[in-house]
Amino acid sequence: MLFGLIAFIVLVVAFSVDSDDTNMTADVDKSVVETESETKSEPTSETDKKEAVVEDKVEVAVATPEPTVKPTPEPTVKETASQRNAVRTAKNYLEYTAFSRKGLIEQLVFEGYDNTDAEYAVDRVNADWNEQAALKAKDYLEYSSFSEQGLIEQLEFEGFTNAQAKHGVSIAYE
Repeated sequence: MLFGLIAFIVLVVAFSVDSDDTNMTADVDKSVVETESETKSEPTSETDKKEAVVEDKVEVAVATPEPTVKPTPEPTVKETASQRNAVRTAKNYLEYTAFSRKGLIEQLVFEGYDNTDAEYAVDRVNADWNEQAALKAKDYLEYSSFSEQGLIEQLEFEGFTNAQAKHGVSIAYE
């Protein structure tokens, strides 16, 4: 009888939905529900009297599903035809020769793209500007001789930062 009562309580707790419980369980991975049960019927025999006086706390572990949080999708901005063409042109230039970020923007503007589209394109090609500086430094050394400082200054003139120019020169002189 006691086992049956406990099983009944477990089933009632498992299938009952209380708005406070649902709010609380969303924040908790696992919760423990305590219930008290009392029987108030009149016992008829000695055995029934023992079973009737049930004042135990029953702990039932209730597994709650983990709340699922879907990432908010980033708003998609439609790329204009001019931006798409600028990206393609920037990629083509980088396949042909090395550029600094500033130099590539200037080249795209020279080609007729507005500055905004040129910057958009350069930001989308994911170029490694240190690698571009090294390639440009090697290109210069193939057809001309430079001191290290002179080559750094030339790369800075081309639009590379001082750090990028120094990196490029150190790779070119290896």
